[in-house]
Amino acid sequence: MNENVLRAIKVTGVAIFLFAILLPIILLGIAYFAPNHGKGKIIEYKGQVYYSNIGQLFSAPKYFSTRPSAVKYNSNASGGSNKGPSNTLYLLEVQSRIDSFLLRNPDVNKAMIPVDLVTASGSGLDPHISVQAALIQVKRIAKIRNLQELVLNQLIEENTEKPFLEVFGPEKINVLKLNIALDEL
Repeated sequence: MNENVLRAIKVTGVAIFLFAILLPIILLGIAYFAPNHGKGKIIEYKGQVYYSNIGQLFSAPKYFSTRPSAVKYNSNASGGSNKGPSNTLYLLEVQSRIDSFLLRNPDVNKAMIPVDLVTASGSGLDPHISVQAALIQVKRIAKIRNLQELVLNQLIEENTEKPFLEVFGPEKINVLKLNIALDEL
């Protein structure tokens, strides 16, 4: 028995050294040599500083909407709602988001709304939406900004990020970058 306890203490000591001391030092070293020294992807636009890797709220109808956030876009409180698909409160919240989206986009059929426009991501801070989520908003934005839909479709195509190695993950669009490009038209 004493031999097993001693072995467990040794394994715990090695794990503490590897994961609590060595790994953080390695990650800090990698971050130091990364662009912006690991402080995130910063975009400066019109005198304001934005983090492009953290979701932002765009509530004005003239902008592309982002994913809802369970943490109100507060990066200090990253996390999901932890409500499952059978939770009555969660279903009411999603229905409220659907109703709100349909009010802003009256030309859209409820069945066409992409799931990422009515459900929050796991962190509540996802800065991306699907290409479908951007395309479904084109009519509204074109009407409000007096632009041709073709121009907005091209803007979406230009701002679409391809999957990693063209294989891993879906195509996606960073909403902050898309809305900045929209303002610069």
